[in-house]
Amino acid sequence: MLTRVLEPEVMESEEEARDYDAMDHSAVNASFVADLLAQAPPRGAFDGPLLDLGSGTAQIPIALCRRSPEAIVVATDLAESMLALARRNVAAAGLAARIEVRRADGKRLPFADGAFAATVSNSIVHHIPEPSDVLAEALRVTRRGGLLFFRDLLRPESDAEVRQLVATYAAGANDHQRALFDASLRAALSLAEVRERVAALGLCTECVQATSDRHWTFAARVR
Repeated sequence: MLTRVLEPEVMESEEEARDYDAMDHSAVNASFVADLLAQAPPRGAFDGPLLDLGSGTAQIPIALCRRSPEAIVVATDLAESMLALARRNVAAAGLAARIEVRRADGKRLPFADGAFAATVSNSIVHHIPEPSDVLAEALRVTRRGGLLFFRDLLRPESDAEVRQLVATYAAGANDHQRALFDASLRAALSLAEVRERVAALGLCTECVQATSDRHWTFAARVR
C-alpha cells in the first residue's frame, strides 16, 4: 500500500477551481445522487435540509435538486475560489432559493447539533489531514435517524495503479487536471483506514464499502 501523501486542504487558486469545475464529473455525480436518493425515507425525499460538506463548485447540490424537487441544501466549502464558482453555477441553474452556498470549515461547523436531516460529502475526506474531525462534526450536526452519506477516493496500492487510474479516468484532461487527480489518489484513505475512524465514533464499520475501482462509500443512519 502506498504511504498517504497529504495534499493542500483548501484549493485556493482560481486556476484550481476552474480546472476542477471544467472536469467531467457528470457520471460520478449522477451515481452519487442516485445512490443518495436510494437512501432517502421515503425514497426520493428528505424530511429536512441536507448539508453538503466540501461542496466545491456545487455540482452535486445542483444535480440533487434537479432530481429531487423537495431537496433543500446548504452547500459548504472552505475555499473562496470554489464558492465563487458555486454561487454562479447555482444562480445559472435557477436554484438559489433551494441551495444556500456558505463558507464553512468541515472540522468546526457553525451549525447546531442535529440541524440536518442528512449530511453528505463527495471527496472531502482525502483533503483533511485527520478525517475523524470531519466525520465527528458530521455526526454532531445530523439529527437522530438522519443519514450520513460520504463517498471518496480509495488510495491505490502502487504507483502503477495510480498511473493506470489517471490514464483511465483523466485521459482527456489537461496536465494540471491529471496532476490534481494523481495527488488526490495519493492523499486518499484505504478502506481499513476509513473503517478505523468510523469505528472510533461508534458507527457501523460494515457501512463502509468499496463501491468502484477508485471509491469507497459510507452510508449509515444516526442512532
